[in-house]
Amino acid sequence: MAKETDRKNESDLDLSRELGRKMPFSAEAEQSVLGSVLIDPECFNKLPAIVTEGDFYLEEHRRIYAAMQKLFISSRNIDPVTLIDELSREGGGFDPDESARYVRLIAETVPTSANVLEYARIVRDHSKLRRLISECGRIADNAFMQADRADVIIGDAEQSIFEIAQGRDTREFSHIDDVLKSTLAGIKLVQAEGLDSMSVNTGFSGVDQYLVGMGKGNLVVVGARPGTGKTSFALNIATQVARAFRNREEDKDKCVCIFSLEMSSEELAMRMLSSEAMVDGKLLLSGKLSQTDWKKLAEAAVLLSKNNILIDDTSDMTPSKMKGKLRRQQNVGLVIVDYLQLMHSDRPIDNRVIEVQNISNNLKIMAKEFNCPIIACAQLSRGPEEKGKGRRPVLSDLR
Repeated sequence: MAKETDRKNESDLDLSRELGRKMPFSAEAEQSVLGSVLIDPECFNKLPAIVTEGDFYLEEHRRIYAAMQKLFISSRNIDPVTLIDELSREGGGFDPDESARYVRLIAETVPTSANVLEYARIVRDHSKLRRLISECGRIADNAFMQADRADVIIGDAEQSIFEIAQGRDTREFSHIDDVLKSTLAGIKLVQAEGLDSMSVNTGFSGVDQYLVGMGKGNLVVVGARPGTGKTSFALNIATQVARAFRNREEDKDKCVCIFSLEMSSEELAMRMLSSEAMVDGKLLLSGKLSQTDWKKLAEAAVLLSKNNILIDDTSDMTPSKMKGKLRRQQNVGLVIVDYLQLMHSDRPIDNRVIEVQNISNNLKIMAKEFNCPIIACAQLSRGPEEKGKGRRPVLSDLR
């Protein structure tokens, strides 16, 4: 991996020479991140969610961060002595005395670790800018060479820039060593800070226990017969998740996006108000509300309005339209689709079963691209009704 990163840095240098400009990076910010960990090793818990080894521009900083990650995964203390020992074990042409001096230097340059997350964001932002410069060069080359149709080149450019914006670069292979480091760091984070740090909880303890949280990139299908409350259930999840995002500092900018293909946004809002205020929905429709009911509704409306929930009630929705709308939003934390069978594929397909399968596949890919869970409501066939009451639905009942 180090050799691959070195080759990438060489290509970045070639590009910067060609453009006559310096590649963006901050040596001070990189030193401050590493120095903060040496002052307060506990702050490393939150770093893997913000920066990776590849985000550091200087080779010695990448080596030091990788060594810190190994110490963290193996539950060893991170301090100048253990770090120098780990660096000397790896070798790689680094002089032990020089490494020791440099580690002590970065430990002394940072007075406090209080701003470590801000330092890490600076490192990540510079890394994104370097990737953006590299991708723009590749996009320009494709356009000059007319490598494909214009719409294909534009789509590829849009996708690559979106991936950079989301903090992902999927164009290169990932070595199993790097994937394992990231995975083990995630497990350690869950152990230290709980399930919320790596997944999205529905707010229903029984469901969360069964799902073990909704992982980023998961597609969750909520199947039920019409009129059994699957929309209300999904809306309750939306409210609970949006409230959890609002109360967590690291997630406060995330939004919950709801695509309602059956109901209007007003109908959804009425259901959410009814559930939040604990007022019978029939009373809302009839207008026969008491003063107490109005007070409950007003309080519920104030609470709901604070949540970052976005509703789209476009009926003629396709995966590409949905993807385009989500791309225009920042920090999508959860997507809800109500419901799956009302969606249409981008290209006409005669067989409806194959069409719905194609749509569900696109939703799964979308969940992976946006790095967030997607909940899709779906209607079940009449199988459970025909075969007697009490029969539990199975996957084959999904139409």
